[in-house]
Amino acid sequence: MKQFMSTHGRTLALVGVLVPLLALFVYVALRSGPLAPVSVTVASVEAQSITPGLFGIGTVEARYTNKIGPTVAGRVKRLDVQVGDRVRAGQLLGEIDPIDLDDRIRSQAAALKRAEAALREADARQGYAQTQARRYAQLLAVRSTSEEIVATKRQELQIADAAQSAAREDVIRTRSDRAALVAQRSNLRLIAPADGLVAVRNADPGTTVVAGQSVVEVIDPNSLWINVRFDQVSATGLAAGLPVRIVLRSRSGQTLTGHVLRVEPLADAVTEETLAKVVFDALPVPLPPVGELVEVTVALPALAAVPVIPNAAIQRVEGKLGVWQIVDGDPHFTPVTLGAGDLDGHRQVREGLKDGDRVIVYSEKTLTPHSRIHVVERLPGVTQ
Repeated sequence: MKQFMSTHGRTLALVGVLVPLLALFVYVALRSGPLAPVSVTVASVEAQSITPGLFGIGTVEARYTNKIGPTVAGRVKRLDVQVGDRVRAGQLLGEIDPIDLDDRIRSQAAALKRAEAALREADARQGYAQTQARRYAQLLAVRSTSEEIVATKRQELQIADAAQSAAREDVIRTRSDRAALVAQRSNLRLIAPADGLVAVRNADPGTTVVAGQSVVEVIDPNSLWINVRFDQVSATGLAAGLPVRIVLRSRSGQTLTGHVLRVEPLADAVTEETLAKVVFDALPVPLPPVGELVEVTVALPALAAVPVIPNAAIQRVEGKLGVWQIVDGDPHFTPVTLGAGDLDGHRQVREGLKDGDRVIVYSEKTLTPHSRIHVVERLPGVTQ
């Protein structure tokens, strides 16, 4: 009997130890183990107006660029400007070596003088032949000469007229040839067509250039604009006149203002982007270099108030787009139809949710319909 009581006491003692341990194990498993609830953060669906925005990357460009170079092949004789120099309209920037062009112009000038002298001689002969033809016509009228002599004088007048016409054409041709050489010589002088800034210098003295090659490029610094690319998927509503925020890559802490000048009629079919031109409301000082990358944010017109949720709440489950909604304390996946969004992380909900619904924004684990959840203010390591 005593032995039985001793065994029964040890059993009770063992049970007394194991039961608390088992209870502790179950508690730990349910609170921090694989069966523990998933910590989540939630947000309430609210009807509000949002201002959609577009974000694009662009480059600073000059609207007006003058490419200055010769119209014939030649060798650069001198170049008086460097990149960064400001120039005035009509300023001589450089010159192409004329080689024998000046001699050819002088030769044409001499040929023109000869042609003009020949024309004066032809005019004199034509005048004399005209006088003789008229005089002999009067003598024939009084029967003081023969018809053969009158015919000869008329023929001499026709020959004089033809010689005068040929001499006049020769003068015109020679004068045109000389004018063409003078114009060609003038084109060898590199003249700035407008006020601007030297942006590119493509050649140095001694370099041989071909016809039409640009030696110097002059831009109008007051005509800077931005060529921006926007994703076609989100470019709905982009139009001229919309205000923009501009951040130059070299001045990341400074935000400039501007507006959309125009939306290009041709899009980029390869990158699937819409192109637009954006101008500054006031040119920055100092001016940004041409080609600098720029971040552009376009503010689209505000939309009517509809239910709005955070972008982070949107999930794709089994090919369906929706959110994890809290229904009676449990997660329930609800498919939704989404609308426009803004750059602050909000998205319109067209169908599937209503004001006051609670949706899960972040969760520490992947959720399922059978997950147990625990709502917290924030999750460690998640920026909200």
